[in-house]
Formats: sequence, structure tokens, C-alpha cells
Amino acid sequence: MSTLVHDAISHDVVSKVKYTAKDFSSDQDVRWCPGCGDYSILAQVQRTMPELNVPKEKVVFVSGIGCSSRFPYYMETYGFHSIHGRATAIGSGLKIARPDLSVWIVTGDGDGLSIGGNHMIHLLRRNVDVNVLLFNNQIYGLTKGQYSPTSEFGKVTKSTPYGSVDMPFNPASLALGSGGTFVARSMDRDPKHLQGIVKRAAEHKGTSFVEVYQNCNVFNDGAFFQFTEKETKSDSVVFLEHGKPLVFGKESDKGIKLDGFSPVVVSLKDGVHSANDLLIHNEKDSTLAFILANMTYNHDVPRPFGIFLAIDRPRYEDEIEKQIDSAISKRGKGSLEKLLNSGDTWVIQ
Repeated sequence: MSTLVHDAISHDVVSKVKYTAKDFSSDQDVRWCPGCGDYSILAQVQRTMPELNVPKEKVVFVSGIGCSSRFPYYMETYGFHSIHGRATAIGSGLKIARPDLSVWIVTGDGDGLSIGGNHMIHLLRRNVDVNVLLFNNQIYGLTKGQYSPTSEFGKVTKSTPYGSVDMPFNPASLALGSGGTFVARSMDRDPKHLQGIVKRAAEHKGTSFVEVYQNCNVFNDGAFFQFTEKETKSDSVVFLEHGKPLVFGKESDKGIKLDGFSPVVVSLKDGVHSANDLLIHNEKDSTLAFILANMTYNHDVPRPFGIFLAIDRPRYEDEIEKQIDSAISKRGKGSLEKLLNSGDTWVIQ
């Protein structure tokens, strides 16, 4: 990755620099397989960054291990290519030590939900102000096609030659169940939608979790084509917009209403139902967010994309800062030498 050059100018001046997407593109050759969905995700992030008005030297991308984890090399910002499953831990520590930074954690369904699963749930419950981009291709791509925590039941891979007998994780439900304050889903083949979600994630104060459907055209090609291709997308996808009814279909002639707590599809052409009968999305309603997330593997309804939940809750680093300030005000600045020599000590002869 190129080294950022520090000029002797103030933060206020730097923040007024007008960036373009090219300013966030490093000089490194992008080494993903031709046709990989990661190219699109990279492009949308680079296009969105200038809109955030954050100086480049204040932006850091942290990754673990996997195809997605090459991401920091291609961003003209600071970056940290860490170890398997630990990007969330490193990103948390960085944000707590330097709360002035804009920290982005890039991970995959294997890296973030398998070996890194425990770190992920604790990051979400703590609500550290970082942004998580989880690339979900339902396969291990870097290690050549083993099944992952999001692979569907019965998936035949090199590590499950007779089909997987594991039930897959639903990343959105997992994030909500972990106490996530911003949970969203987008896709590599809808650039405009993905840019909007990335921008909203950056604006959120707390942990933002964005699942991105990403096509691995070598080891799991077409896993999400039903939701991304023009021929099937309109009947298979419902986009979540705050304050608007859940309408979908090629002619916007179908909708979602609740039967108790169960979402059902109704026709808007039969003269029985109208938009007034439909479920209205409210991204502040955590109960509704769970209902929508659980539509993911329900084949009787379209799959939701957009922001499931966006709520406010105290940030972890802010609470730590309060504790530190309180301790200093009561006990003084403190001394490491005094701390090491305090309490019971003994001498070994």
C-alpha cells in the first residue's frame, strides 16, 4: 500500500480537500479473480469515501484472512492486514485508542463468522464505533471452495462431498441477536444501493454491520443470481425504505403484510388489498427488524435488502472515556511504577 504523506497543515484545512474516487485508489494491482464481485464492492466504497468528508489520514481499513481481506491494499488510506478472524478485535482496539479515526473492518463469511464469530458478536454488543463490511459468498474462496458458515444445507463442496448437514448462519439475525445497532444488507450487483448503504453505515454512531452478497464466480458462481439478475430480481427482492410500505414485483403489484408476526405476500391487483394494508418499514423497530431478517430463508416471501435496524445506544469507547476521566478526577493521574509496586509483594531467595 502507498504511504500517506503528511503535510504540515491543520486538520481543518485537510478536511476541506475535495476528494474523488481516484484519491482512494492505491497503486497496487488488484489481484482478485476476473469477474469477482469484490471488484464492484471496492469500486462502490471508493466512490462513497469522498462524500464522507473525512481526511484520508483519518481513515483505516482493517481485515483478517480471505479474499475480501486484500481490501486494505487497494485503498489509498491506512490499513492493517491482520490474522484470521481477529480484524474485529484489532479494529476495536484501534478505535478505543484513537476515537478520532474512521475505522472500517472488512471480512468474509468464513473469517467473520467462523473463526472470528466470537469476536464479531462481542463487537456488536459493545457498540464500538466502527464499520463492518461482511462479504458473504457462502463459500471459502481463498482456500479453494470449502463450505462456510453461511453455505446452504446440503451444499456439496470439497470439504462436504456428500452435502453439508449444518444449518447456515443468517448474518442479519446474528447481528441483531448480538445487540447490533445498525444492521443492513446489500449486494455487489446493485452499485447505487450499495453506495447508499455504505454512506449510511459511515454516518451511524456505533457499530454498523453491512452484509454484502458477493458472487464468487470460481467456487460458488450464481449463488445470489436470483436476487441480483434483472430477470428475477424484482420478484425476489423487497427493498426496505424507512416509512414506506413493502412493495415489490416487476410492476410493483405485490406487497408484504403481517399475519400475526408472519409476513405474507398479497396482490395489489386483485382489488382486495392496497398499499394501506401493507407493512410499513420502521428501521427504529427492533422487533420488526427480527421479523424481516427471518425472511431470509423463507422461500414464500421475497428477500429483504436495505437497513433492518438503525438505533442509538451509548458507544463503548465513550463509556471507557467516562470511566478514565472519573478515575483520574478521584485518584489523580496515577503512576505505573506505583501500580507495579502496590499491594502484596514478596522476594524469592
